[in-house]
Amino acid sequence: MITPLSAGLVVAGLLLAFVGAAVSVYAVTLTGVLVGAGAGYLAAPNLAGLIAVDGLVLTAAAAALGAAVGGFLAYAGLSFAVVAIGGLVGGFAGRFAVGPMYAADAGGIEGTLLLVGATLAGVAVGALLGFVMSRTTLVVSTAFIGAAFASRSLTPATLDAAAAEATVEPLLFDVTAPAFLAVFVLGALSQLGLFRFGYVTKLVALLPGARRWTASDDKDGKGAEGA
Repeated sequence: MITPLSAGLVVAGLLLAFVGAAVSVYAVTLTGVLVGAGAGYLAAPNLAGLIAVDGLVLTAAAAALGAAVGGFLAYAGLSFAVVAIGGLVGGFAGRFAVGPMYAADAGGIEGTLLLVGATLAGVAVGALLGFVMSRTTLVVSTAFIGAAFASRSLTPATLDAAAAEATVEPLLFDVTAPAFLAVFVLGALSQLGLFRFGYVTKLVALLPGARRWTASDDKDGKGAEGA
């Protein structure tokens, strides 16, 4: 059943996937809001015993506070946020896409070390690309995160399960799922097309504040500063 919350996440995911990097300031801030809200939502059960507030109210307040903090930090430090987003997506890809290929035949501590190494390598590579290739990193990252929500690979139900079990396992999803891959690939290609054919300039002109920071150039490590 599609709830207003589920529909909102799908719409936010589609916006991130298809126009994220083109309107960088909005995409980075929205990503910060989503990540912050998710972190607050997951942290709420751990605060239930410390704060004498109704569980539903506490969860809503924690998610709202996390969203506000995440959005503010992302907006205030846009270039740093791109590095962080690149590291986050890189770490996920390293742990759940690349790592299993190397750790498939290893067991025990060896397999664990291989997965940890792949995760850390993914974080490092993603963060580095976020620093030296901000536009490309933002295109891939927003398409990836947006596809996860738009394809319903991540849903309120999986967030509920993760919060209840205090584990990230319910948040894991199949990166080869057709729906996820379709939105990811189409979104990334769409964003690259917006840059290639000059539509970014038109979008930036229409949206207030978008000129503050637009990842329109990979020739420097910071992206292009808004004109």
